[in-house]
Amino acid sequence: MSGAEEACHHPPTRSSKEERARISAAPLRPLLFRGGGKGGWSAAILLAAACTPATPAPEKAVTSVQPNHSTYGTDAQLQPSQPDAVLRYADHPRAFAELRMPAGKGPFPLAVIYHGGCWKTGIASQAYMAPLATRWQQEGIATLNVDYREVGDGGGWPGSFEDWAASGRLIEEVAARHRVDRARVTLVGHSAGALPAQWLARADDADGPVGARPALKVRAAIVLDGTGDVGAERPAFDALCQFSAVDPFMGGEPQRVPERYRAISPASIAPQLAELLFVQAKLPAPSEGTRRALAAAAARVSVRENVGASHFAIITPGNPVYTANEPAMLAVLRGH
Repeated sequence: MSGAEEACHHPPTRSSKEERARISAAPLRPLLFRGGGKGGWSAAILLAAACTPATPAPEKAVTSVQPNHSTYGTDAQLQPSQPDAVLRYADHPRAFAELRMPAGKGPFPLAVIYHGGCWKTGIASQAYMAPLATRWQQEGIATLNVDYREVGDGGGWPGSFEDWAASGRLIEEVAARHRVDRARVTLVGHSAGALPAQWLARADDADGPVGARPALKVRAAIVLDGTGDVGAERPAFDALCQFSAVDPFMGGEPQRVPERYRAISPASIAPQLAELLFVQAKLPAPSEGTRRALAAAAARVSVRENVGASHFAIITPGNPVYTANEPAMLAVLRGH
């Protein structure tokens, strides 16, 4: 019996009618596999609604959705180092960031990294970005690898935004206590993490997801196979995830909550960045209109497309696709 078959096996102890009712009421349980294939997130995820344990849990037991700590093969050639510190920014379990400091005197540039996972709890966590954080640590870049809530454990609109805003305040704490160059801070986001990497660098008015807030002072941002405008690129992002990811995160489709989509669009308020680099693989490059909107606050926007590359190859140290793009990433991180 294969692993997937074994995970889904249970004896037929009920009548077919009872069993169909039980399966219909069963929660979705993601079955995750390592490795970055040519698909997006759902190439590594099988939603197995009927894959319940052979011995069901008691009726009153309620199991909350937990983050998945798979590395998706990003550690194939480099195991992550132990963080130098784990810093907390709020009082829930996922409100932390792993700090890795390079060897040497510094001061070092700082990369603040946000993971992807289609904003859905149970798909990913900061764990799969740790090899990339380790690689940059080796290259003289300090890193903060941030976890945050997603749809399913308190995230979405506005919970994820609240976490992102709170995590941004760690930058001042790190700069005050460690050998970090505050003038060379870059926000980095893979996949769904592209949103905080750009949103934090813009100011919001009262219509923003956490109300009025100033832009986080950073020099640059790097988007790793993510969107430039969630609303405009909603079909492409949902196709990457292979399920409707944007609408549950935003709390509705654009026709129902248009003000939310406007509130986070660069066409409304552009991020305040000196430089914004897109390194794309499965997702298309942002449209010309989106690029113009992103550059409205004087950002230099550049795009590197990697046609045919997987969603994870571009963040996997040692992978030829990552190696080809690393110099461009390091140049942004170092402020060159």
